[in-house]
Amino acid sequence: MLRVVRLLKILPLFALQRVMIWLIALSCLAAGPVFAQERVLGLRVGVHPDKTRIVLDLTGELPYSLFSLADPYRVVVDMPAVAWATGNGSAGAGAGLVAGYRFGLFRRDNSRVVLDLTRPAKVSRTFFLPAAAGKPVRLVIDLAPVDRESFLANAGFKGRQRIGDTGTSADRPARTGQVELPPPVIRSEKTTIVVDAGHGGVDPGATSRSGHYEKDIVLDVARRLQRQLLNSGRYRVVMTRETDVFVPLRERVNIARNAGADLFVSVHADSLRSAKVRGASVYSLSEKASDKEAAQLAAKENSSDVIAGISIGNETDDIVRSILIDLAQRETKNKSVRFAKLLLPELGGVGALLRNSHRYAGFRVLMAPDVPSVLVELGLLSNAADEKLLMSSRGRDKLAAAISEAIDRYFAERQS
Repeated sequence: MLRVVRLLKILPLFALQRVMIWLIALSCLAAGPVFAQERVLGLRVGVHPDKTRIVLDLTGELPYSLFSLADPYRVVVDMPAVAWATGNGSAGAGAGLVAGYRFGLFRRDNSRVVLDLTRPAKVSRTFFLPAAAGKPVRLVIDLAPVDRESFLANAGFKGRQRIGDTGTSADRPARTGQVELPPPVIRSEKTTIVVDAGHGGVDPGATSRSGHYEKDIVLDVARRLQRQLLNSGRYRVVMTRETDVFVPLRERVNIARNAGADLFVSVHADSLRSAKVRGASVYSLSEKASDKEAAQLAAKENSSDVIAGISIGNETDDIVRSILIDLAQRETKNKSVRFAKLLLPELGGVGALLRNSHRYAGFRVLMAPDVPSVLVELGLLSNAADEKLLMSSRGRDKLAAAISEAIDRYFAERQS
């Protein structure tokens, strides 16, 4: 601190002004989002003869913006980062024009509500009701039915309605659905592992029998894996997310490539209709799914961006095909398969394995063409035994240790 004071005394006036501006900017950044102290107390849906009304109970008025997305029909409400009284990333059933909804953190400075629609609809009116008669401030959104042609005419960011200035990236349509990436780095002397905790924020993933979200379970296992790998002293570990925030699938791939990853491990926990089926499984990338169940799981995981309110362009299939063709010409696919085969026995030593436990499908999150990548399903949250394992601290430590041991074996083989 003394050095700073001495420096300020000898600086010329113009330089001092610049330093003060810089310090003020730093203090603003450290303070976090302006609206972080605001809370969403609840959300409810009501049906009226001519409209469906959505009401958000708030601790205060705040700026927001709305836009719609097609196929499937959705209305998205963006606002600054706020606290959610009922837990970040919750979901609920709808009524009328709303089939259901999800809400949570979309990016560090951006909270989001996604309304799934039963048919094409438009936002006909929005307004705030002030706090009165024991009721909090309320944001009211009215939806009215329209035909598909009218919906498509205003869908996407061109139809975004802004109310107020959030001052966040939520108001910059060209960057919606993106996260800020670190610049590409020089490959580390240590082996780089990218650990990807699936889902997050507005996308809760699967739900356990007792109501726990996949996104929370896998983030905790991912953190335990991170600690174990770092404690070994052999690895540099990069996390695609370290908090309850949504990260688009393509950005997860970009993070791995920008980090110069030697291995990418995506951690998940699935749920099935049958409560009898249990066991872990490991998936690697293939244009052709190994079985019907693998294809269904890939389709579900690949819908993560849709769940979070991101528009998926028609170019996706072409991108997928080109990446898969490129991947087939590299050693990446074989390395991914080799790691999967080393990982399964380790997971089997902790709990049960699913039938045909090594499977293949077209997971978008595994599509870095130059990074060996696998998706690990730690177990099935729909099964009582798997849920018990996944909900215990000891079980999570063992699962993280199993993945860590497989990583050690994989790189030991490569060096021999």
